[in-house]
Amino acid sequence: MKCPYCQSPNTRVVDKRLSDDMKVNRRRRECLQCNKRFTTYERVDDVKLSVIKKDKRREPFSRDKMKAGIVRACEKRPISMEEIDEIVDEIESELRKLEETEINAQIIGEKVMEKLRELDEVAYIRFASVYRRFTDLASFERELEKLKVVKEVQVKGQDSTELLLLVSGDTKEEISG
Repeated sequence: MKCPYCQSPNTRVVDKRLSDDMKVNRRRRECLQCNKRFTTYERVDDVKLSVIKKDKRREPFSRDKMKAGIVRACEKRPISMEEIDEIVDEIESELRKLEETEINAQIIGEKVMEKLRELDEVAYIRFASVYRRFTDLASFERELEKLKVVKEVQVKGQDSTELLLLVSGDTKEEISG
């Protein structure tokens, strides 16, 4: 590490500490040339995610954009910002675990709907109506019917993912890419 004062490459670490959130290493360094001290920080460089839209355009993943859609769906519902932030954190974490730098927008939308379905049925229907572009009352009714079926399966303690794919008519391949 070069000294910011004299540009000498000869420095040594005097003290190092890990931040409280365990995400940043702070190092206190001393230049062996001019004896001045300075601080450096080391943190993981987040992998930048891109979203592949329906028309095949790519745009940077925006946590704020995803959160705004969820907030809109949850308006006037008994859902706290903390709960919304938790959903956003969980989805972003799940996306990063995919170890892909480009994520299909459909995967993100499906993950949001899954989290909202678990949290609040009204917020789920609101989000689904925009995301799936409902055009008439029949579209709403079909989505409500799917929600009822999934709820019944969950009451019986079964996994609803496969059933949801069957009811929606999608396949795992269509959803994953």
